[in-house]
Amino acid sequence: MSKVDFKLQRDSYGRLVLTAANGEQHVGVTPVRAFPIAGPDEGLSLINFEGHEVGWVDRLADLPDEIRDLIEADLASREFVPEISRIASVSSFACPSTWQVDTNRGQTELILKGEEDIRRLSQTRLLIADTNGIQFLVRDLTQLDRQSRKLLDRFL
Repeated sequence: MSKVDFKLQRDSYGRLVLTAANGEQHVGVTPVRAFPIAGPDEGLSLINFEGHEVGWVDRLADLPDEIRDLIEADLASREFVPEISRIASVSSFACPSTWQVDTNRGQTELILKGEEDIRRLSQTRLLIADTNGIQFLVRDLTQLDRQSRKLLDRFL
């Protein structure tokens, strides 16, 4: 575990309070991931209410349990990126099209406005934005079943 040069706690209003090594307190800090998809547990900035960085975490795993739990709880309350595990069907191969998908949060429907809303993050990783602005992650194309890959290939 690496040395942490700040303390983190919640105040009576539920806000995160960072106390720096010099004793300066920052009320209402927000953890922000530097690389939310590619490296979600590496590089995390703690931002004050004015948008200034007041703390930095190289690796979430290196933090003491109580600080890591506070940060993870705050991130979980703000982040929502369901992972697609299967594409059951698409209404049309022309956009806009309605997709029926299985995700790690259950079955849902997304509307793809255009092929440009499918963004390739790496050779096997995709981020798909629906018309409501929700980002869906395909973590590994090779892990999708054959039918899902076939349907997705029509849009790539």
